[in-house]
Amino acid sequence: MVQLIVGKKGKGKTKIILDMVNKEVSTASGNIVYLDKGNDHMYELNNKVRLINVKDYGVANADEFVGFIRGIISQDHDLEQIYFDGFLKISCIEGTDQVEEVINKLDSISNTYGFKMIASISLDEAELPESLKSKVVVAL
Repeated sequence: MVQLIVGKKGKGKTKIILDMVNKEVSTASGNIVYLDKGNDHMYELNNKVRLINVKDYGVANADEFVGFIRGIISQDHDLEQIYFDGFLKISCIEGTDQVEEVINKLDSISNTYGFKMIASISLDEAELPESLKSKVVVAL
């Protein structure tokens, strides 16, 4: 299952996603991974959360990003949750039409392997494709 936190840039999505991940650590029985475009939030995350700076791995487009996620999953059989901060940037999505395609792929992967994904997206809920609006858990 993929869940979305949406809102324009500067609305507080990162704070919400950091609070969510740090709260989940206390009850999680498996591993939690947090993907970001830098290491800025390293000290705001609980030390049990694995921070991955996607820029360190040379992901160049949305297909490579999905492959990168599959690689993470293949190496961690105890994976319970993945958080994406700045989803549009780290996934190299160039247009809103690509958002639906990538989210649907991630949703399929998530359902197949039985873990949750939460992504913050710098778009208003109204800008999302209709099929993704049911995945929104926070709209700012």
